Amino acid sequence: MHGGAAGSDPRSGPPRRFPVAAVDDILKDVVGSYLREQPYEPARCRDVAKDMAEVIKARVKDLKIPRYKIVVVTHIGQLNEQSMQIGSRCLWDPASDTFSSYVFKNTSLFALANVYAVYFE
Repeated sequence: MHGGAAGSDPRSGPPRRFPVAAVDDILKDVVGSYLREQPYEPARCRDVAKDMAEVIKARVKDLKIPRYKIVVVTHIGQLNEQSMQIGSRCLWDPASDTFSSYVFKNTSLFALANVYAVYFE
């Protein structure tokens, strides 16, 4: 047997679960603040989607949850009587990996923001 603090074995999983509720709040705050009054303009929305992803990533990293890899994906589209289906697949451990997702709509656009948190052993 080797010595060490309890829970220091990386195979035991994260010492603290990823705070999904806190990330949900970040998504609502960031997406809402960027898009609440934003009309759909393709070039502007492309830049806003990138900016939102960077801000979301920075704010999630500020939570300082160790050993999680963070992936942020944002989509913005025009509301114009059409539909869009967005799917994703990940290979992960459901005991330690998780995600947060937020959908936003205003009068002219919709947005989807996803944060994937994958525990790195």
